[in-house]
Amino acid sequence: MCGLTGFLGGLAQNASAQATIVDLMARRIRHRGPDDGGVWTDPDAQLALGHRRLAVVDLSPAGHQPMSSATGRYVIAFNGEIYNHLDLRADLRKRGQAPAWRGTSDTETLCAGLEVWGVQGTLERTLGMFAIALWDRETRTLTLARDRVGEKPLYYGWQGSGRSAVFLFGSELKALRAHPAFAAPIDRDALCFYMRHGNVGGAHSIYRGIHKLPPGSFLTVSRDTPEPLVCTYWSAGEAAERGKAEPFAGSAVEAVDALESLLKDAVGRQMMADVPLGAFLSGGVDSSVVVSLMQAQSTRPVKTFSIGFHEAAYNEAVHAKAVARHLGTEHTELYVMPHEAMAVIESVPRLYDEPFADSSQIPTFLVSQLARQHVTVSLSGDAGDELFGGYNRYQLTATLWQKLSALPSPLRQALAWGVTRFSTKSLDALALRVPGAARWASVGDKLHKGAGVMAARSVAELYLGMVSQWTDPAQVVLGASESALPLLGGQPRLEGLSDVERMMALDLLTYLPDDILVKVDRAAMALGLETRVPLLDHRVVEFAWQLPLQYKLRREGKGYTTKWALRQVLDRHVPRGLIERPKMGFGIPLGDWLRGPLRPWAEDLLRESRLQGEGWFNAAPIRQKWAEHLSGKRNWQHPLWCVLMFQAWLEEQTSSAGERR
Repeated sequence: MCGLTGFLGGLAQNASAQATIVDLMARRIRHRGPDDGGVWTDPDAQLALGHRRLAVVDLSPAGHQPMSSATGRYVIAFNGEIYNHLDLRADLRKRGQAPAWRGTSDTETLCAGLEVWGVQGTLERTLGMFAIALWDRETRTLTLARDRVGEKPLYYGWQGSGRSAVFLFGSELKALRAHPAFAAPIDRDALCFYMRHGNVGGAHSIYRGIHKLPPGSFLTVSRDTPEPLVCTYWSAGEAAERGKAEPFAGSAVEAVDALESLLKDAVGRQMMADVPLGAFLSGGVDSSVVVSLMQAQSTRPVKTFSIGFHEAAYNEAVHAKAVARHLGTEHTELYVMPHEAMAVIESVPRLYDEPFADSSQIPTFLVSQLARQHVTVSLSGDAGDELFGGYNRYQLTATLWQKLSALPSPLRQALAWGVTRFSTKSLDALALRVPGAARWASVGDKLHKGAGVMAARSVAELYLGMVSQWTDPAQVVLGASESALPLLGGQPRLEGLSDVERMMALDLLTYLPDDILVKVDRAAMALGLETRVPLLDHRVVEFAWQLPLQYKLRREGKGYTTKWALRQVLDRHVPRGLIERPKMGFGIPLGDWLRGPLRPWAEDLLRESRLQGEGWFNAAPIRQKWAEHLSGKRNWQHPLWCVLMFQAWLEEQTSSAGERR
């Protein structure tokens, strides 16, 4: 795991000047690669590559980057891991096209593959997570590439104009900002997207003209062809459509056998490391499956990590400890005091580099910090919910739409009015008396949110409302408009999918890469910790989409069992009684903190005069939600957190700009 950056173009500079600039850019992301750094320049082409290395595979100088291929045609800066790189080496040897290997790194394997298979052929052969910057000295073309699902980040964009125009790229925005030509303004439309989803998603960044390379794609750009050409080599949406068109035809037992075999291979490959390795363990289904399969393939106890909170509603540590004890792992847990968790908030704007409002970023950073004290690599169980139907909102939304669509719109509006007459706490108390409802956390909040979208005209519109932080962001962000949203029928079309499957696929395409993977990457890499996600092996993703929905959401009794096939795999390793409990999520008591110890901090950022003076937001709806939250009338923690994280980020940018000057 590493960080990369660089630039193409700009006014003519000598090698020394180029090296100085790109080294400065690379040093801004030193946390991603504290073990080594390097730069490479081509003054004639005005091309510079910078790299920071976190040594995980081949710790010797033979793994130093940027790295040249054996013939010298390609120069690469690589961030990530190729888990099947030894297989690729074996294939090259069989073909008689392997070079004289200098070391054992997967970066060198990529270089050799590029010489034989080209860019797309090499990418299609990989099992891994990565961001790549590749300079072709023969064609004088720069290629950027990103892994299939988007585990590793990669930003790019042109700055300046005319002869001084320069193409910047890097693993994090702070690397781009370090270049003297960087002058991109904040994009109000991107801010609008952020206010709806709590992240700056898709191909956008918070800056106008600076983009993210989409997962599963690569782009090419040159001085002669400055418009980046983006090509797709793998698509999660197409994998979902293909899986539905060609479903798994075996029995349920055969499906579970095949899933376990795939997961075992994915986990085994991702245990490849020349440094200490462990895993996050929450005690839930996904992380327990990963740890179970790790321990089954390890000759020593696997190192596992979890954090706990003294507030019972947020504490998963007791469940993690029980699973760890059963599996025999070397388990480390840390119970966090509220002041320790709140102390992380100050560093969040710097860690995430652009506004990001998933409050589970705080426990994610804390568990990463704990793990980094013992290991350099940690596996996680992320993506189980998106692939195997784990979120309660899937079935809840589908069931709600089935009932709502049969009612006239005026009646729906009356029901919505009736629901919002009760406080969220009253609805939580009422849910305890309703069979089955109590298994959903925060029932009151969900009902209030559902009430706000009862006028939806389709299940897609209903789901969009359910996953939105602000349902009318264009009314909150001044001078902004909301672009077409995938959740409302944009590309991909996702042909042949049911309502529930469509929600899962859209989460795989949006929420997972834009939120979950961003959250984990920035938190862990800020500490020099590499994270790996075995469930995102693309073979597992493709197989999951071949499974019929009944192997994911299974009707049992009066309700549904989520992630059924995954649970069946886990049953072979961990007793069901250690896992069965209501889904908790990975959260903090944010609503209470905003009314309590965080109130002075929040009040300062949400001052009406400040909001009006900065000119980004319409202050009235924000102040209204803040007042209702403080009074206890509604729990507006999530939309308020969006505003607070932007305000804190904006303050950090202003401070950093002053320091750079």
